Amino acid sequence: MGKVVMYASVSVDGFVADEKDQPGPLFDWLTSGDVPLDESGVVKVSQVSHDYTRAYWDQIGVTIAGRHVFDITDGWDGSPPAGIDHVIVVTHRPAPDGWDPEAPFHFVDGIEAAMAKAQELAGDRVVEVAAGDVGGQMLAAGLVDEVRMDVVPVVFGSGKRYFGSVNAQHLLEDPEVLQGDRVLHLRYQVRH
Repeated sequence: MGKVVMYASVSVDGFVADEKDQPGPLFDWLTSGDVPLDESGVVKVSQVSHDYTRAYWDQIGVTIAGRHVFDITDGWDGSPPAGIDHVIVVTHRPAPDGWDPEAPFHFVDGIEAAMAKAQELAGDRVVEVAAGDVGGQMLAAGLVDEVRMDVVPVVFGSGKRYFGSVNAQHLLEDPEVLQGDRVLHLRYQVRH
């Protein structure tokens, strides 16, 4: 089985979006560099951010996200982001009406079912868990091996928390730290 990584870009004060679900400047670092991160030519970052992020993206087999993220992104129009093979959507509701059944999205009820399906599909590749409520639930359940944060120099003051509603202490190992342009890449192993 592959590693399970909780990931998102985050404000200095720990938010992945503002009160209106808007990321504001959290993704500015993805368009402010001169090194293309993907084939689109839109996503350009510093060389440090490219080397760090591209190596990570190339390891991801499956992303797990909550239904709220799926809904506000319109399901990425049926194409998983960043070239990922599959997206597992944690939800109590079925796929939206008219959803293409051939799209590589899987709608499951609960974090345990999501993780089982993700590990089946990912094999030895990384299972990425979107930060927020679902990520926080998975961390609390002991299902996360690593926490990655792209910390952006902005303070939101309120919004959607990186760890969702986690209200218990979880110890992490010392971070690996890389500084890009307008972003600090942090990577922590979770103590089990």
